[in-house]
Amino acid sequence: MSAQREASQSRFGRPIDLDEEAVVLIGSGAGGGTLAHELTARGIPVVLLEAGGYLRNEDYENDEWRAFNQMAWLDPRTTSGSWRIARDFPNLPAWIVKAVGGTTTHWSGATPRFHAHEFHARSTYGRVDGANLLDWPITLDELEPWYERAEDAIGSTHRGGRPPLPANNNYKVLAEGAQRLGYRYYATGPYGTNAEPYDGRPASIQDGFNFQGDKNRSKWSIMVREIPRALETGLLDLRTRAHAVQITHDAAGRVDAVLYLDEDGALQRQRARLVVVAGNSIETPRLLLSASSLFPDGLANSSGQVGRNYMRHTTGSLYARFDKPVRMYRGETMAGLIADESVHDPSRGFAGGYFMETISLGPAFLASFAEPGAWGAGFAEIIDAYERTAGMWIVGEDMPQEGNRITLNRSVTDEHGLPVPNVHYDDHGNDAAMREHGYERGTLLYEAVGAQHVHRTPPYPSTHNLGTARMSERPEDGVVDRWGAAHDVPNLFVGDGSVFTTSAAANPTLTIVALAMRQADHIASRLSSGDL
Repeated sequence: MSAQREASQSRFGRPIDLDEEAVVLIGSGAGGGTLAHELTARGIPVVLLEAGGYLRNEDYENDEWRAFNQMAWLDPRTTSGSWRIARDFPNLPAWIVKAVGGTTTHWSGATPRFHAHEFHARSTYGRVDGANLLDWPITLDELEPWYERAEDAIGSTHRGGRPPLPANNNYKVLAEGAQRLGYRYYATGPYGTNAEPYDGRPASIQDGFNFQGDKNRSKWSIMVREIPRALETGLLDLRTRAHAVQITHDAAGRVDAVLYLDEDGALQRQRARLVVVAGNSIETPRLLLSASSLFPDGLANSSGQVGRNYMRHTTGSLYARFDKPVRMYRGETMAGLIADESVHDPSRGFAGGYFMETISLGPAFLASFAEPGAWGAGFAEIIDAYERTAGMWIVGEDMPQEGNRITLNRSVTDEHGLPVPNVHYDDHGNDAAMREHGYERGTLLYEAVGAQHVHRTPPYPSTHNLGTARMSERPEDGVVDRWGAAHDVPNLFVGDGSVFTTSAAANPTLTIVALAMRQADHIASRLSSGDL
């Protein structure tokens, strides 16, 4: 859709009156978009507020920086803490998307599940100094049926009888190194891009541009699957460029409306029967922290946990140079992982585990992220060896800490005059030990297959943003219950990665979708019974 056409039309589907009491969803990413599809499929009218525009596959720019500026959430944010991001990317703590479909349009596609022990982190790991560990109020057994439904919706390879993606050279290098190190659990998936036509989407053409949006439509995203199907029901009112600024409530403490700024900057008020906030782990607490006389510390914040326990996964990358071409940029970006290190084995010197996943950045992004701020001969060697380079991303569980949190920075405002979110993060000692272990094992892996040099890259801006409105059994320990319903507000829900009690090691999208499907069933049942 051209920019001119986009600006002239910001509502799609069936219009719902502002004064009509509706189910209002804030955010159209993995959680909010799934809820929109699931609820409308059950005959429930929905208003979906999306702060960004409506980019389609044909709109995507297959150029790294142009695509980034087209898709990324670039509203001002501030950063504090000892993490490296505060130094390298102080204005970009998170690399997420501001558009219909949210970050599912940017995600790579890896869809591993949580392990059973990761739902019981406090019980399994015991007390970890400085960590605010808590067991989830749900188990893997409870979530497994929803994992299957989510995998079928996404089309995850290696699941449900779906075939694997073919191995590209980047994966072949990873797999050969894994075999030589004695690893047993490695494959090209599970992955959310089709190896063969599935669910109306074509097979992958191995174009290697997942981070920039998939013009071929072979990669699942909310924009490709859930939003069109929800619109087809005639029950979705999708409003783009609709920036939510406050959730209001009545004298009894029930939410009754969402205030948002439309594309012209005019303040609108949509009446709400219930609200589900699904704005990602930064924007969700930003909304909830708006105070009122009844909720002076913010909505759903009697525990003081809103905004706290921010997690981003323990990450780092390795880029290995070889004497012959690898051409890591050919094929799907992250269609390859090793799962052997995702177990809990405290003999390694840390709690929890991590995955080793293939990664490929184009020359422009590699120049920016391989060693931020670097220059000179060493930096030139990295770029000169691009064609002969293989890449690996380490992604593992990080410890929730109360001090890692989202707050409102009232000294800096956005274009609407609203306080911007500040993202504060300090690495935990467990995170540092895990990252170092991953660097060491990854280096050994690449050296086992003849790498001439292995470069360790520090963490990128966060693509996995988790916690800040966590699930808990007891209201005093968290923000929402096992269904994502606020402990304090009867008709307020959270439906994104904010609800993660702990991060686990797995890429989070599959789990966010599974939880949203489960939450939609719960909401539909309560609406039907008149409980909401």
